[in-house]
Amino acid sequence: MCSPTGEQVQPHPADNDENESNAWFPWHLGACDAHCHPTDTMASIASIASMRARMLTIMATRSEDQDLVSSVAAQHGIKSRADLVEATGHIPCQVVPAYGWHPWFSHQFYADTDTAKESTFDPSGEIEAEKTKHYTAVLSSTPDAAFIASLPNPRPLSQFIAETRERLLADPTALVGEIGLDKAFRLPQGWDTNEAPKRDEGLTPGGREGRKLSPHRVKISHQETVLKAQLRLAGELGRPVSIHDVGAHGGLFDVLSSLWKGFEKPVISRRQRRMVAEGAEDFSSDEDLTDDESGKGKKQSKAEPYQPRPYPPRICLHSYSGSSETLRQYLDPSIPTQIYFSFSMAVNLSKDGQWDKFAEVIGACPDNKLLVESDLHVAGGQMDESLAQIYREVCNVKGWVLTEGMERIRKNYEEYLFGIFD
Repeated sequence: MCSPTGEQVQPHPADNDENESNAWFPWHLGACDAHCHPTDTMASIASIASMRARMLTIMATRSEDQDLVSSVAAQHGIKSRADLVEATGHIPCQVVPAYGWHPWFSHQFYADTDTAKESTFDPSGEIEAEKTKHYTAVLSSTPDAAFIASLPNPRPLSQFIAETRERLLADPTALVGEIGLDKAFRLPQGWDTNEAPKRDEGLTPGGREGRKLSPHRVKISHQETVLKAQLRLAGELGRPVSIHDVGAHGGLFDVLSSLWKGFEKPVISRRQRRMVAEGAEDFSSDEDLTDDESGKGKKQSKAEPYQPRPYPPRICLHSYSGSSETLRQYLDPSIPTQIYFSFSMAVNLSKDGQWDKFAEVIGACPDNKLLVESDLHVAGGQMDESLAQIYREVCNVKGWVLTEGMERIRKNYEEYLFGIFD
C-alpha cells in the first residue's frame, strides 16, 4: 500500500481486521477530524495517544475550556505543516487547537471593542445594576432577577480578543473556533440547589449538563458583534476559522460578506478571455476560473507575505446544515476567502430522514472543499468510529473508493489549515 506521498508503508496489523462496523478502513492514509470537543470530557484525553485517527482539531468554546485546549495542544499538538504532510503510516494521533467563543456563551461578554456601537455594561457603575442592564439588553424574553443572578458577571469582549491573540501568536498552527451564530438555542436554567450536587464531575463545567432550558436566547445582533470581533482577529493574524451556524444561514452570509466587502476578486469570464486580442494580457490562469472550472482553489506564493484583512483567509462551515442552494452561494468566484464545508454523523446523519438532503448537499460540494468531522465530546474509539462512518458516507455519495476519498479529504484538510501554495 502507498501513503499519500507515494511512499510504500506497511499496513497496521489491525487494518486487516474487522472493526466495529464490520468493514476494513484505511487508517494508514490519515483520517483527519476537522472539528471536535474532547476537552469537554477530560478523562478521555488520555485515549488520544491510542486513537487511529491522524489528526483532531479541538475547539474551545467558553471560559472553562480555553486553558484545557491549550494544555492538550502542549502535549499532543503539531508544530508545523510538515508534521502533517510528512507523516506516513501509523503514528500517534496529534491535535490542532482552536480558540474561540461559541454563540451559546456570547451573552457573557459586553461589547467594548472599537467597532461596538454601544456598550451594555459600564464597569465603573454598580455591578448588580449594570449586570441587570446588560442581560436585559442582550437576552430575549426579559430575564427575572433570579435568572440574572445565576449568570456570571459580564466580561469585556476586548479582553477576550487580546487573550486569544496571545494564544494564537504563541502557536502558529492554532485556529479560531468554535464561533458563529445560532437562532435555535436557549440558555439552560441556573443550577437548582437540589440538583447541583448531582452534576457529573467528569464533565468540564459550563455546558448544559442536563439542566432544563429557559425561554431566553441571545439576541442575534449581540451574537453578530461577538462573531465579527473574532473573525477580524482571524483576518488580522491570517488564521482559519471553524464556524457554527444553526438557523442563521442568511445572517451568517451577510456577516461574512460585510467583512470582505471591497475585497472581492475580479471575475473574468471565458467569453471575456476569448475576446482579448492576441498578445494582450493573458487571463488564462487557474485563478480566473471558478473552483468548478479549475478544480483548484486560489493559490498563493510561499514567499508572499500575508496581508491582514478584516476577514479570515479560510473558513470551515462545520457540520454544515444549510441547503445545497445556500452552499452554492459560497462558491461565488468573487469571494476572496476559501470556504470549506465539513460534515459529521453527529449532526448531518443523526436522525432518520436526513439522507436525501445529505446526499444532495455532498453532491453540490466541490471535491476540494469537503471536510469531515466527529463533533464529539469524548476522545477514543467512539470518535474513531464516528470518523470512519462519515468518511464512508461521503465516499458513497461521491462515488469514491475509500482510499481515494481519504487522500482527497486529507489534502483538503491540509489546505484548510495552512493554505494553498504553488
